[in-house]
Amino acid sequence: MAEPYTKCADAQCELDQYFPSRSNRPMNGSSNKIEIFTPFGEAFELMKKILFQPFDLKKWLVIGFAAWLSNLGSGNYNYNYRGRSDWKDVPFLQDLDNTFNQIPHWILFTGLAIIIALVLALIILFVWLRARGRFMFVDCIVKNRGAIVQPWREFREQGNSYFLLGLLVGVVIAVIVSVASLPFMLPIIRGVTFAHPDAYLICIIAVWGVLLILLILAWSLISHFMVAVMYRRRCLAVEAFRVALSLIANYPGEITLYCLFWIVLGIAAVIIACATILATCCIALIPYIGTVILLPLFVCLRAFGLRFIRQFGPDYDVWAVMPEASPPPPSSPPPLPS
Repeated sequence: MAEPYTKCADAQCELDQYFPSRSNRPMNGSSNKIEIFTPFGEAFELMKKILFQPFDLKKWLVIGFAAWLSNLGSGNYNYNYRGRSDWKDVPFLQDLDNTFNQIPHWILFTGLAIIIALVLALIILFVWLRARGRFMFVDCIVKNRGAIVQPWREFREQGNSYFLLGLLVGVVIAVIVSVASLPFMLPIIRGVTFAHPDAYLICIIAVWGVLLILLILAWSLISHFMVAVMYRRRCLAVEAFRVALSLIANYPGEITLYCLFWIVLGIAAVIIACATILATCCIALIPYIGTVILLPLFVCLRAFGLRFIRQFGPDYDVWAVMPEASPPPPSSPPPLPS
């Protein structure tokens, strides 16, 4: 699966012929307009070229694996539990509770600590694989190929750097959210009562929820551009973080429109995914299988981000790293001098 299915040297020429876009021109003030719909149209055409022109099942499966890896652990499959029923009325749970009460506390705490450590290790593993997979997925789109081993090795340094910074940001967000929860968690722990408890808790929890959403959205936006910057410049995560932050600060209007359009695309993607799940009798819920089925959606959305950011200049154009196509060999050897 490591072998590409198209030659990298010819990919840039094919893409340039397919997209004679003005997005390759560098930015110089207001001479180049940042567009939203044009990059999306280009991304849609690029998706058709990668996946359907021609159709290659092996290429689909390889790119699908890279797409699945780049979204590992981010699927939202929620199962609602009706908490109104009393668990004490269930005989099996009563027996289980009695069994746990007979186990010494030190054994319970040790087992709980081991389970928590294993869960944290599994989460960290998923985050690391997702960080590495994002560069693999971008590479498959940029070079129009299905490859796993080569981009895994080529972007090892960038993927590990992106993972470490993401882990650090996750810890910082967790600390901020934990500190922000103290105004409503401490009174609950201490059993303090208020004159208007419902209004107080609703307001505090609402502010806390808004803060959490803003932090997650901010990091999602920054990391979204970071991958393209790191792929283009082969830099580490800290430098890409500063570049992405500067880009957002310098073009707030364009980035805001981009985010609003992404919200519309996200709603449409959810509708398409739900329709696909129903049409396939929930087969699309199976990990990796669902990604392969919805691969055109994943490729189009990721290509849209890459086509959008390249409008800001050659330093943001992931296709600018493509090697020059070698000249074709002569059809016949030149004649010998007489």
